[in-house]
Amino acid sequence: MEAVLWYVLTGTRGGENRVRILRTIEEQPRNANQLAESLDLDYKTVRHHLDVLLDNDVVQRSGDDYGAVYLPSPRCRANWETVETIIERID
Repeated sequence: MEAVLWYVLTGTRGGENRVRILRTIEEQPRNANQLAESLDLDYKTVRHHLDVLLDNDVVQRSGDDYGAVYLPSPRCRANWETVETIIERID
């Protein structure tokens, strides 16, 4: 999982926005629309990044499609020290 986190959050284009999304949902689970508003990003951009995070098991979804809230996956939480290290390097 460590390698996945490094790749998804720093090794690809858009990693910075994925870090922002992950930090935000770690504070409080939110749906895609709430994330778009709070991060001042386009809704489609947020959806794209959430899909990347979902595909890599970094976040999980709870609820129906439109109203689904996102939160860090158990695997991500188990490796949260790595996420914090990545955040420190990016900030």
